Amino acid sequence: GASVLQTSLYNVDGGERAVIFDRFRGVLPEPVGEGTHFRLPWVQTPHIMDIRTRPRTISSVTGTKDLQMVNMSLRILSKPDEPRVPSIFKSLGLDWDERVLPSIGNEVVKSVVAQYNAEQLLTQRDRVSRSVRESLMSRAADFGIILEDVAITHLSFGAEFTKAVESKQVAEQDAERAKFVVMLAEQERNAQIIRAEGESDAARLVSEATRAYGSSVIELRRIEACKDIATTMSKSRNVVYLPHTSNMLLNMAP
Repeated sequence: GASVLQTSLYNVDGGERAVIFDRFRGVLPEPVGEGTHFRLPWVQTPHIMDIRTRPRTISSVTGTKDLQMVNMSLRILSKPDEPRVPSIFKSLGLDWDERVLPSIGNEVVKSVVAQYNAEQLLTQRDRVSRSVRESLMSRAADFGIILEDVAITHLSFGAEFTKAVESKQVAEQDAERAKFVVMLAEQERNAQIIRAEGESDAARLVSEATRAYGSSVIELRRIEACKDIATTMSKSRNVVYLPHTSNMLLNMAP
């Protein structure tokens, strides 16, 4: 009696569902939830399926629109659609993720990447990631699989394209440097023009003033220059003033 009772009971743990295979009716359409349940020995066999989200990484090597080879890796969080668990078990078995995700992942990556040039994969990465995610979720739903997240975790190109990108970056840096040198030269040329125009205007004003007032303007400029020199020398400690007469020694007598 105890042995028969024991074989008639089975447990379904948290995060799991049981799919019942009946020898007379086949796979029953309703999954069995968590807890302890009865079954008909020999007639019914429970198969436990994990319905919790599980991570998986898929890598694919494919070609871009401009025929560059690219290596892309995806991180996928997936789980089976609970009401469709019996159907998934019937068509795919317990290892449903192993049977479906690698194939549809490679299919979607190849389809999406072929629509972009290699450079666009770098500059429009968010758009590419969104396209891969939407396409992959749609394909997985056909098999009763829910994808909670799809993200591009790795993206690399062949050696030739990488070298071409580096050469382009160097060329762009050289171009920016040359542009800066030209800008400095232009600014210096403008400064020289402004200085020349200022000196020309000053000379013109002096010439006009000389014609109008004679040598008085020149004498005024000479006095102003002498005043500036005297002011500068008076502030220097290394300047000694001597009288202009020859009686300096005589004036020092007691």
